[in-house]
Amino acid sequence: MPAQDMPPSDSVAPDASGTPAQDILSSVGTATYEWAIPADRLTWSDNAASVLGVEARQLDSGRAYAQLMTPDSPAGRYEAVVNSPHVDRGEGVAYAIEYAIRTASGDVHWVEDSGRWFASSDGRPLHAHGAVRIITESYETRRRLIEASEFDPLTGQLSRHRFCEVLEDALQDAVKVRGSMGLIIAAIDSLAHINEAYGFDVADEIIAAVGKRIRSRLRGGDLLGRLSGNKFGILMRTCQPEEMETAAERILNAVRDDVFLTRAGPVAITVTLGGIVAPRHAETLAAMMGRAQEALDGIKARRRGAFQIYAPSLERERARRENLRITDEIVSALNDRRISLAFQPIVTAGPDRRTAYYECLLRIRRSDGSLLPASAVVPLAEKLGLVRLVDARVLELTMAELVAAPDLRLSVNVSPATTMDLTWLRTLEAYQRTHPGAVERLMVEITETSAIADVEDTRRFVARVQSLGCRVAIDDFGAGHTSFRNLRKLGIDCVKIDGAFVATFQSSADDRHFVQTLLDLARHMELTTIAEWVPSEAVAQVLADLGCHYLQGDHTGPASEERPWVTAAPALAKSA
Repeated sequence: MPAQDMPPSDSVAPDASGTPAQDILSSVGTATYEWAIPADRLTWSDNAASVLGVEARQLDSGRAYAQLMTPDSPAGRYEAVVNSPHVDRGEGVAYAIEYAIRTASGDVHWVEDSGRWFASSDGRPLHAHGAVRIITESYETRRRLIEASEFDPLTGQLSRHRFCEVLEDALQDAVKVRGSMGLIIAAIDSLAHINEAYGFDVADEIIAAVGKRIRSRLRGGDLLGRLSGNKFGILMRTCQPEEMETAAERILNAVRDDVFLTRAGPVAITVTLGGIVAPRHAETLAAMMGRAQEALDGIKARRRGAFQIYAPSLERERARRENLRITDEIVSALNDRRISLAFQPIVTAGPDRRTAYYECLLRIRRSDGSLLPASAVVPLAEKLGLVRLVDARVLELTMAELVAAPDLRLSVNVSPATTMDLTWLRTLEAYQRTHPGAVERLMVEITETSAIADVEDTRRFVARVQSLGCRVAIDDFGAGHTSFRNLRKLGIDCVKIDGAFVATFQSSADDRHFVQTLLDLARHMELTTIAEWVPSEAVAQVLADLGCHYLQGDHTGPASEERPWVTAAPALAKSA
């Protein structure tokens, strides 16, 4: 609207309901103004002084109003209008700005100022009108959100997002000038145990305190950011390997030399560090983060509270490529249903060597029909979280065999992850409902190492499986050295003696004694025993004499993808 057509500021028209517009503006904390720019005269609505919290005389002119702005405030209305780069082409030019003013009481209020200015015939700003309102609360909320995206609220260090941005910029700078920079990832050791022992509040205290202690040992110009729950990232500018070694030692000593005083009392903490120098060993942010984490994982596996710097390894790169290839083949085999079973007989230790049941062994075929080695597949599938999918498919195949052959008994291995998988248990329960009698002919095998990793969780899994009529065996018994107390607590039905001891039974007196001890323990607890990897008839006979119930191995029957219960004449034994 042209300036000459503007109504005077004190002309207040009622709205459709009859309420004067001035009252509506006051109720929502908004004031209006007109600004005659060449004369620098401001005309305000009557509520302006109370809305802004200032004296009326401070609103008479643009210059007086500008003096209300705080020194660190962004540009105000004068810059937005008089110095506007835009041109009025007859409809005016809109503007919207935010700035801070100091009130009569000394408080600072943030103001949202929006309006439109109009030009004279020579194109210069002649007249502006608009509205102001106090937005201090919403401004502070936005500021806190912005700060939260920049800084970790617990530690006050850079957030992961912001740290990675700075890290990538530093890497690009190092590449441009052919320089060298470094990244260290620091992980607080045993934070999960601290959470469990003292609670999350104390753990948060420790995380914040560790961050401060690390920060106090950094060089000038180096940066610290929080990457995750227990991990910090340290950006070292202009860094060579020997400088990183020195810095890492400073950080390790700073954290471990003095206890941390918390509300729960003093707590001793260590950190483990993994680092990389770039762009020598990483030319992208992803590679730098991944390889620093790899160095951290490597040293944690051997010794916590220490530092390791990344060094390239042809063998490690070859293994990584092989792992990726096997991962693709596992996923492809699952999708294309190229997972099958082989069956190895478990026979009685007596002279007749009757087959009691068969163990189902995993077979994964490549697209060309060749087999993937199970020794490579299972550990990688467990590491990558694919093992639950594999175990689900194996259960499906195993139950199909049990349903098809009413006298058949089978055993199946489950991974540690599957013992925590409610979906797997529910699937087993569904089979028990839809195929009565089939699940009762299944034995579930769990490894000893997984059983002792979390005895309580494993005990619950065992009880639930047994409630469906299945028997439960501990596989590789002896490898994890389960205590008598834990073995009794688990309530399992059967132990399978680790084949590594059985295979050397004849050549190692220690292994013979160990196997005999395990058999004596199992007999005392009235557990069924199976010896794995039986290498010869001589060993089989001695094991039988020692009281072993069942034998398994190439000597007593190799694994085969054929179904012996279909082709063989003798019936299977009714019990295992």
